[in-house]
Amino acid sequence: MIKTIAIVDDEPDIVELVSLHLKRAGFQVEGYNDAESLLDSFETGIPDLVILDLMLPDADGFEICKYMKKQDKLSSVPIIMLTAKSEETDKVLGLELGADDYITKPFSIKELVARVKAVLRRESEKKTLPTVEIGGILTINEGKHEVLLEGKRVKLTTTEFKILSFLASKKGWVFSRNQILDHLWGHEKAVVDRTIDVHIKHLRGKLGKASEFIKNIRGVGYKLEE
Repeated sequence: MIKTIAIVDDEPDIVELVSLHLKRAGFQVEGYNDAESLLDSFETGIPDLVILDLMLPDADGFEICKYMKKQDKLSSVPIIMLTAKSEETDKVLGLELGADDYITKPFSIKELVARVKAVLRRESEKKTLPTVEIGGILTINEGKHEVLLEGKRVKLTTTEFKILSFLASKKGWVFSRNQILDHLWGHEKAVVDRTIDVHIKHLRGKLGKASEFIKNIRGVGYKLEE
């Protein structure tokens, strides 16, 4: 099926340019110049990916990202942030909120199209992953982006879910903080490895009795073990 890409940017020329090249790459594209138009469009259909400008006239792109990740019907929609901001703190904030990639202006159209394809490919691969059971009480469903503790859903941030599912991908394996950072943010990695410790602490707090499955290997990193 043809994938639908939504792009929202307050510069019509950028919307037109990106739309043209994405259509040439075989995508269906919906363009918007403000956040309200994008949010209204969700009432009639959910896109397969959103390219989101952070500097919008009627809303902050970070807030739109945060809103989408909190809505059940929108939380699994991948987001590529597009912005003139290039400071590391802005990149980290966007990725922490659940964005899947981050591109700063000016940008290469070819690179943007390649990033869109890469993000969609990763999303497609997730849906084929099996459900992981840990200790008879914890269930991790990558496809549904869902974690259940004794049958009850655990609300995790996007980053917390990514860390947990990464550890669960190879139970018993020890992953260094740097490996976890690479998995989370790849080439946009712009944070110190101790950031992982903070996320692990919050994750353990939400997992209750299942928190004991996350083991800290001093001087190395973390693993998930029953």
